Amino acid sequence: MRKIILSIVGVLLIVLAVFLAKKIVDSKKSFKPKAQKVVKTVFTEVVKNGAVPIVVPANGNLTAKRRVELYAEVQGVFRKGNKLFKEGQIYDQGETIIRIDASEYAASVQSAKSNLYNQLTSIMPDLRLDYPDIFPKWETYLNGFDMAKSTPELPELTTEKEKFFITGRGILTSYYNVKNLEQRLSKYRIPAPFKGVLTEALVTEGTLIRGGQKLGEFINTDVYELEVAISKTYSDLLKIGEKVTLTNLDKTKMYTGKVARINGRVDQASQTIKAFIEVRDNTLREGMYLEANLDAKEEQDAIEIDRNLLLENNKIFVVRDTVLDVIDVNPVYFTDKKVVIKEVPDGTTIMAKPLVGAYTGMAVKVFEDKSANIKG
Repeated sequence: MRKIILSIVGVLLIVLAVFLAKKIVDSKKSFKPKAQKVVKTVFTEVVKNGAVPIVVPANGNLTAKRRVELYAEVQGVFRKGNKLFKEGQIYDQGETIIRIDASEYAASVQSAKSNLYNQLTSIMPDLRLDYPDIFPKWETYLNGFDMAKSTPELPELTTEKEKFFITGRGILTSYYNVKNLEQRLSKYRIPAPFKGVLTEALVTEGTLIRGGQKLGEFINTDVYELEVAISKTYSDLLKIGEKVTLTNLDKTKMYTGKVARINGRVDQASQTIKAFIEVRDNTLREGMYLEANLDAKEEQDAIEIDRNLLLENNKIFVVRDTVLDVIDVNPVYFTDKKVVIKEVPDGTTIMAKPLVGAYTGMAVKVFEDKSANIKG
């Protein structure tokens, strides 16, 4: 009997515990937090179409417009001059850059000139007797013949008899032989073709120079050229004489140049055309890296925006009554940071800065900026 009573009591206690637990659970209120809707703020601009200048960037290294590579045409020992043949040496126009020892060759030239003079002297008696009408001009020529100077040009042969007589005595042959030797003698001295500076020196005084050997490079420092490659799309828009703004690599100084030449051939590999920009400045040096901005044309009824605002290459976000939407646009020119687009109606409010997670239909709050207008 006792066991039955204890069993009944145990069951009652279990039922009571379950009942009390249910009451406690039911009496506990659950509070669910209410989700707050977050509205992101966007920066916007109002479109006003206009003329957008298309500026084509280009870059390259400066080269001297006038440069001469110095080569020896004769052989001999490089003799010391008034100035050392060193890089950076400045020479005036006509000043001797290189002088090669020509004493031996000069003696052979003088020998040939002496032979010509003797021939002329030997024909003078015959000219006096047989051709008295042409004798005076040949006498004048002989009197003006100076062995220390360049051989003067022969008198003009006016008649057939005179031509036959002079040619038959070997005068013309000797004369042109002397002129040929004198021409070669002049190659033992290399003068400066213009005022400039020596940028490369490959020999020194006392060196034995051989024919065909490169001696150095000489440039004019007044005018430089910048060779740039331009897309063929804008090749027909560039004009010779057009002004170009140039900047150095550090963007600390600006120069003004002009388009001097435009190549008439398109590079088949890159589909670009070479243009040459002429620039003058005392601070420039050959080999300097410069960046150029070429004004190709103006695109009408267009605007310029950041390139990262363009979606799928032909769409942009617009704001309609605090809701994002997309519209189709027509991009006409790209740079690394900007893009010029068309077919955006005036007065359209567009997104001015990228928004992370933006999508069509997204509710946004427009940042109030009184100066937020984008113009072409």
